[in-house]
Order: sequence, then structure tokens, then C-alpha cells
Amino acid sequence: MSMCRGILTLSAFIWLVSSFQTLAHEFWIEPEEYQIQPRGPLSADLRNGQEFEGINLPYFSRNTERFEMIHEGDIEPVATRMGNIPALEATAGEPGLLVILHESAPATLTYDDWETFARFIAHKDFGDIESRHTERGLPRDGFREIYRRFAKALVAVGDGSGTDSPSGMETEFVALTNPYTDTDDSISVRLLYQGAPRADAQVEVFDKAPDDTVTITYQRTDENGEVTVPLSPGHRYLLDAVALREAPQESKAAWESLWAALTFARP
Repeated sequence: MSMCRGILTLSAFIWLVSSFQTLAHEFWIEPEEYQIQPRGPLSADLRNGQEFEGINLPYFSRNTERFEMIHEGDIEPVATRMGNIPALEATAGEPGLLVILHESAPATLTYDDWETFARFIAHKDFGDIESRHTERGLPRDGFREIYRRFAKALVAVGDGSGTDSPSGMETEFVALTNPYTDTDDSISVRLLYQGAPRADAQVEVFDKAPDDTVTITYQRTDENGEVTVPLSPGHRYLLDAVALREAPQESKAAWESLWAALTFARP
């Protein structure tokens, strides 16, 4: 009986996660602590939700293309097990800036009505997607979107000194300044798409205060793909940017979205 209950519970959980992912957009890496001691415990969740709130997702290899930790240019695959929550449990190494990254495998969702897709493209400020959709002869309901996630988190090990750099993901944020060591009251980041700066793209900034209040603001990248985000001591941040393009014809989907996310904290 207990085994049956376990199977039912797991099935229900997988259904819940799948349903939630079609309704809630942002995906990010959330470390338990953004500042940790050298050779101390390191823990981080994969999260899916809205407005910097969501559910913790288990690790599954079939949903993952890359899951790595980068320290001073050294890349270490995350050692984890199927179904783990938190997805990452490890021991930190030497002092410095640690970058955790996760690249998801492609997944699909189906839009049953145009209004849901219209709200999405308006929220992400993609412009006149409706005309392009119509010109391509696509239906206004029952069409599919492929989505992929490219998430990074910055963790300070010890003093947290160091720099971020491009990881080779198809889209990603690269921190140009270090929120743990730089004294400026802001952070500069560059948004990349296929290795090049992505200009005039919307960046959604989620600013979580110590009392867990979340403030959301929007910026657009400049000609160098850069934005500068004001920071407050003790706050945690999620930056999110989405690219939308026509899906490959062989996929039989209409659109493909690529989501870049960056999380970090300000001491």
C-alpha cells in the first residue's frame, strides 16, 4: 500500500510540475545562501514561478543539457541524483566567485487560445508578433511553443572575488561587475544571444528585500547589450530576459522562446 501511495504521490508531483511550468514563466537557480565559507556546504534549488516566488523542482537528467559550477575558469559538472531537491548539494571549494549554471533541455507547451499567447508577448514586449504569426499562416489556437532555459547564479565563496564570463550558452547574462566585492551601488550586466550582445531587449528585474517583498522594474539593453541595475544592501535579485524566434520547421512548433536568468545577492 505504501508503495502505491508513493507512486501516486510521484505521479501527482510530476503532473503538478508540468502544469505549473505552462502557467508560470521564470526559471532560476536559488542558492540557499549567496555567501558561503570556503569548503563549506553549498545548496541550491532549481525554481519555477512568477515574481521571484515559485516551487522547487527536482533534478532530472532528461530535462537538463548542462548543470555546472565554474570557479576561476574551471568547470565542474554538478554531481547530483535523479529527483534530488535541492538539485545541488555540494561542498564549496576555494575562495572566489562561483558561477552555477543550468541549461534545460527543450520542452513544449500548447496554446489553446490566442489570448494567453497575446498576454505573454505583451508582457515580454516582443513587438508585432501577431502580424508575423498571421503572415506565416499559423492557427490562432492549438499551436505549440518550444521553450529553453539558461540560468546562472553568482555565489560568493569567502571574499567572493573574481569575474563572470560567457559560458557558451545560447543566451545568458554576464555580470560585468561583482556584486559581492565592488563598492558601487549598482551592477552592470551584458545580455548575450548566440555569443553577441543583444541590443534593445527587455530585462525584467526582480528585487527581493529582506522581508521578502518583491519590486519589479523593467529596463532595455543599450547598443552593447548592457543594463545597469541599482542595488540595495541585503537584497536578492533575479534578472530575466526572453528571446522569441520562429521554431525550426522540423519541430512542428510555431515559436521558440529562450529564457536567460541571473540570480545574485547584495551584501
